[in-house]
Amino acid sequence: MTDSDPLRPPFPSRRDRHRHRQTSQESRTSQPSQRVPRPSSGGTPAGGVELPTRAQRRAQLSAEARRNAARQQRKRRTRRKIRTFIVIIAVLAVLGGAAYVAVSALKSTGVVADQSDDYPGPGSGSVAGTSRVTINKGEIGSDIGVKLVEADVVKSVAAFNRAFEANKAASGIKPGTYQLKKQMSASGAVAALLDETNRTENTVTVTPGSVLKQTLDKMREVSGFSDEAIQEAINNPEALGLPAQAQGNLEGWLEPGSYEVSQDDTPADLLSEMIQARVDALDQAGVPEDQRQTVLIKASIVEREMHLEKYMPMVARVIENRLKDTEGETRGQLKMDSTVLYGVGKYGGVPTKDDLANDNPYNTYLIKGLPPGPIASPSSTAINAVLNPEPGDWLYFVTIDLDTGETLFATTNEEQEKNKAKFDEYCEANPGKC
Repeated sequence: MTDSDPLRPPFPSRRDRHRHRQTSQESRTSQPSQRVPRPSSGGTPAGGVELPTRAQRRAQLSAEARRNAARQQRKRRTRRKIRTFIVIIAVLAVLGGAAYVAVSALKSTGVVADQSDDYPGPGSGSVAGTSRVTINKGEIGSDIGVKLVEADVVKSVAAFNRAFEANKAASGIKPGTYQLKKQMSASGAVAALLDETNRTENTVTVTPGSVLKQTLDKMREVSGFSDEAIQEAINNPEALGLPAQAQGNLEGWLEPGSYEVSQDDTPADLLSEMIQARVDALDQAGVPEDQRQTVLIKASIVEREMHLEKYMPMVARVIENRLKDTEGETRGQLKMDSTVLYGVGKYGGVPTKDDLANDNPYNTYLIKGLPPGPIASPSSTAINAVLNPEPGDWLYFVTIDLDTGETLFATTNEEQEKNKAKFDEYCEANPGKC
């Protein structure tokens, strides 16, 4: 294509391009620059205001962060203290409520109480009036406490009950009459009741082998019962619970043992207790009701004839053999010294010729068979001996030494006479014992 071609624009010449560049450079240099120069580190910007450096800005941010962190830590510490305080208050409230409930419960049971209801000291003097406090059978701690308060021994029943429950030995306090001081501490009163030296004798003891008269004498001595009151009780055996087979005779029907006499007891009360104990013992031993009287008669003879248990079953066998030997040497006679002595009102020793000749229902040298009733209160050992006699064919026995109780048994009268000679020798060697 040629320069004269109208479709192609003309290219600038080299001279024109050079001129254009010069014009442009002059134009740029003639106009002031609009760019704000960057301040150098630590420099002061245009206008005179000093701006913080990057290091200063970092330091400012770090200090602010520390202050914020400290504020947050103080807030957290405060919140933690508040929570701890609330928890402590709640725990104390719970513990306080539990303690209140526990103490209230203890107070209601008498474990904790105001100690003003108790005397502080050991007491002084003796109980006004009789100087005695009587505790009856079956009375419990509170019953005893009432009596002690009435006598001004202790200040309150509640204090005595606490002391009674605290002392494990208190259940061993025996019925009886005690001489005690006034205004004692409750614990001191319990200790005094456990001390036997403070207890006066008010026990009637029925010993094995003792007779009715001896028991009645003991009742008068201990309880102060009058002869009239005792006799009135004896005259009404049915009211005492005496079985009909006893035929109105109390002898042998009083069970051996110790019986406490309470302040309100009567002779009838005491005798009824002894008789009932005997009936219970016979039932426990398996004695048939229709055999009670017979067993007691035999056992009472065994008891009075022999005080050594090892010989009792052998003596019981002699009684059985002699009762059966109606056609033999003994002719059914027991010939027991103990029955002879009972018949003449004696309770020990050796019968005299006059005693042996005395005609009474208990003289088994004269009568055949058993006496009409028991001659003493037999022990359970004697009763068991009668129920279980030792096997043997003995018809005789004699104690040849009253000191040791040595006894010899024989099957014939000839052998018995030889044994009796040994007893005579003992009597000669020991004057006054036979």
